[in-house]
Amino acid sequence: MKTLKLATAIAVSALTLSSVTVSARDNISIVGSSTVYPFATVVAEKFGKTTQFKTPTIESTGSGGGAKLFCSGNGVSHPDITNASRRMKLSELKKCQANGTDVVEVLIGFDGIVVANSNKSKQLELTRKDLFLALAKEVPNTDGSETLIPNPYQTWKDVNPTLPASKIAVFGPPPTSGTRDAFVELGMEGGCKKVSWIKDISSASKKAKKAGDKALSKSLKNKYKGICHTIREDGAYIESGENDNLIVQKLTKNPDSLGIFGFSFLEENASKVQGSLIEGNEPTFETISSKSYPISRPLYFYVKKNHIGVVPGIEEYVTEFTKDSTWGPEGYLAERGMIPLSDELRAKYSKNAKELVTLTEADFN
Repeated sequence: MKTLKLATAIAVSALTLSSVTVSARDNISIVGSSTVYPFATVVAEKFGKTTQFKTPTIESTGSGGGAKLFCSGNGVSHPDITNASRRMKLSELKKCQANGTDVVEVLIGFDGIVVANSNKSKQLELTRKDLFLALAKEVPNTDGSETLIPNPYQTWKDVNPTLPASKIAVFGPPPTSGTRDAFVELGMEGGCKKVSWIKDISSASKKAKKAGDKALSKSLKNKYKGICHTIREDGAYIESGENDNLIVQKLTKNPDSLGIFGFSFLEENASKVQGSLIEGNEPTFETISSKSYPISRPLYFYVKKNHIGVVPGIEEYVTEFTKDSTWGPEGYLAERGMIPLSDELRAKYSKNAKELVTLTEADFN
């Protein structure tokens, strides 16, 4: 009898949990990139106003933070979509797979990473090498030897005699941010490679991989990334959270400082801040779309395929985002500062989204 009662209780409990799983949430939950956040918010608001579905809730957690939440499991306690200002890492996809999550990848557009200062100050002309030397934890020895020393540079003039003698103070995103990931890869590493002996480490890693020495290749790759990607921690770089608007506010109060954020925030705050020229290129819609501006990156969102049919409106939200009137050259997201994809890429990712094509490890090769 006790066994029967226990079995009955378990069955009832299972049914109850099943019911909760399906009906506990009737709106889409979105997390992720602070850069994609304003674009996703515009789409979500229109989606809520023009369909029978509720307006999705969106939380700005950073690309890394979003991927962590998104890949932690299935069920309505976990988000349905995560935004990212860089491609999902293979390690993140593997975590999703380990937790039984099928992922659909949607590339939505491009954005530039801006190194900005207050309009009250002179517009700077920087190179990626300037950025590396100003912000890396360790830099090439000033005696010319192929060794590293703790970053000694205190002013921009120390880095490059053509720059002002103002103190190096850069407000930027934390490690969980896709903006930071992209900045160290495109900006700092782009400058790091200008040092020939450091670039040789990367070349040696690739040669070792080709020769089949995976251990040596990995060791050299880690050494190279350690040099190029590690930001100094002595106060020159000030982590400022995931809120890019907060960085803009700090720049207006500290005219000699610089800030790192997405191009859309520059456009929104053009009356307060200006973007530095990077290797002679000013961050504009045209220079980013033509790829002449050297610090630009792709923007994505990722859909949890397992939640389609469980949480209402996911497919319809994806359809709204991938309409030409939304993400096309004349779409309302372009008006907000997002750089549209080519016709070919829009067709590809719109098809992938409609057919719910699952992202696999093979896609990273």
